[in-house]
Amino acid sequence: MNNAFPQEPAEGANLPKTIALIGKYHSQEIAESVRLLAGYLHERGITVLLEDETARNIVSQLDPRSWASGSFAWLGSHADMAIVVGGDGTMLNAARHLARYRVPLVGVNQGRLGFMTDISRSDMLTCMDDLLDGKFVPETRMLLEAEILRDERSIVAYLALNDVVVDKGAIGRMIEFELFIDGEFIYHLRSDGLIVATSTGSTAYALSANGPILHPQVAAIALVPLCPHALTNRPILIGDRNEIEIRIVHATDSRAHFDGQVTADLRNGDCVRIRRSEYSICLLHPPGHSYFAMLRQKLHWSERPKEH
Repeated sequence: MNNAFPQEPAEGANLPKTIALIGKYHSQEIAESVRLLAGYLHERGITVLLEDETARNIVSQLDPRSWASGSFAWLGSHADMAIVVGGDGTMLNAARHLARYRVPLVGVNQGRLGFMTDISRSDMLTCMDDLLDGKFVPETRMLLEAEILRDERSIVAYLALNDVVVDKGAIGRMIEFELFIDGEFIYHLRSDGLIVATSTGSTAYALSANGPILHPQVAAIALVPLCPHALTNRPILIGDRNEIEIRIVHATDSRAHFDGQVTADLRNGDCVRIRRSEYSICLLHPPGHSYFAMLRQKLHWSERPKEH
């Protein structure tokens, strides 16, 4: 850890005094963006912190006196906010690590799609003035908490901002599972799997499986079957306070995936229990941000006909 700055947590304040920078690894373009941001923020009198892996990839490009680096846990204890440079995958990783610390997140989009990283690289420095002046608009996003139970014992637990997916794994055979909501049996299904998605995750994997798009203000969880054997099994929306259990009846190589970034193997008889997490994430959006405008742009929806 670079110890250029004191190890005391940042004081809570309306305007940020300490900002963490988190970037996608092994990308020269992103390294340049992080370098530009670090220099700009330092000139504005902001204490700059870098996530360890981010720092290792760009350390030679920065003045060592202008920043400090540490783990996600250290950043969570010291930063007033974090700027994530990359795509949605980088944001998902940062969100899971920082959720318990309630650090607001700002996304700079260097990826191809970017439903959560809504500042373009070309507007990055221009937007920083509004950010430092407190003009960004906060938006709360829920997370899911999932645990795998084996022989009635919890063996692992993870957070997910987008989705929890139970699928058949690499082998082509379908899996069989039972779905319970708040202890009530819902159905027995043979399929390629099931996506349990938040509103945030409704525009991710669930969207490609014909699931509904949920506005972030909708407090709901989407259950989207993957290639169900029975065509009558359709996506279901349930409340964000319902508890979901997926009990594996028969599978050869089934797995549970958390935001598509963490994977756990499942066995026959395992239960994946999913509920809303006690933690949430605050995304900060630039002035004028519109969720529907973002959808029109990212999904290439047609524009309103021009009047003659």
